[in-house]
Amino acid sequence: MKAIRIGEFGDLSSLALTEVPDTPKLTGTEVLVRVHAAGLNRADLVQAAGNYPPPAGYDPNIPGLEFAGEIVECGDAVLGFVVGDRVFGIVAGEGQAELVLTDSRCIAKIPDNLSYVHAAAVPEVFITAHDAIFTIGGLKAGETLLVHAVGSGVGLAALQLANATNARVIGTSRTADKLDRAHDFGLENGIATNDALFADEVARFTDGKGANVILDLVGASYFDENIRSFAYRGRLVLVGLTGGRSSNIDLGAMLFKRASVTGTSLRARSIDEKAIVTERFVDEVLPLLDSGVVRPSVDRAFPAAEVADAYKYLASNESFGKVILEF
Repeated sequence: MKAIRIGEFGDLSSLALTEVPDTPKLTGTEVLVRVHAAGLNRADLVQAAGNYPPPAGYDPNIPGLEFAGEIVECGDAVLGFVVGDRVFGIVAGEGQAELVLTDSRCIAKIPDNLSYVHAAAVPEVFITAHDAIFTIGGLKAGETLLVHAVGSGVGLAALQLANATNARVIGTSRTADKLDRAHDFGLENGIATNDALFADEVARFTDGKGANVILDLVGASYFDENIRSFAYRGRLVLVGLTGGRSSNIDLGAMLFKRASVTGTSLRARSIDEKAIVTERFVDEVLPLLDSGVVRPSVDRAFPAAEVADAYKYLASNESFGKVILEF
């Protein structure tokens, strides 16, 4: 079969669609999926740079955390799926390939209103956002969610899911254009953060109360302002480090506000843990996708043979929503 392969870590031009060994024979609860489209994520860029190896058992040179396709073979213990089903799901690696072998507990059936390209823009970002803001962050109706990088795939998913729960959302972006485009997805309160300052604006939007939950895809460069932005008993869920790994922390402010910070990553979780978040996605998010209450955002789809261009485009930070590879 063919798959995307990193030829040389640190060189996006080395990415190519090439022949690789076929997947192993499936067993038990596994399914074999013929991939029609696969989403790109920031984690793929970090892996291509040589700084984010996958868990043991996955080829570090074949990236990919999400896919959409059709089942071509089922293990003897698979329940609820049959050959021919249109499915999408998350994997810990090797998702950008013509064929993906995965556990059936980590996939879901694609709603009829989604093409394969749009379906590939769903699993990683919507499962991440849903798990972060609700399961970990405990966001409730009437509370305020602060979403950093609101124009990203995870940011747009979190924005829509929070709106669907009648929470109030404040979104940040380094570019005003992305804030304007996020209005089409329900953003009412946007903050441009070219100077990495936003706490005063958060206070203004919330009448001085602050944000109950903060979804942070940036990390260190925003940390001081995040603490200033907390409401009493505020919760920060950290899912990205594009702004650095290390920061000074005002522990006094954390104590005074009784705030909490939790880091999370889907990739490192066990199959059983991923099955749980997938089940919650099926129960709580899939109906919203099926009804059109929330929708994926696809910026651009590239043929898999143009993978180097796709990765470079994602790295340029010009994309709004998801970049997709078509197989």
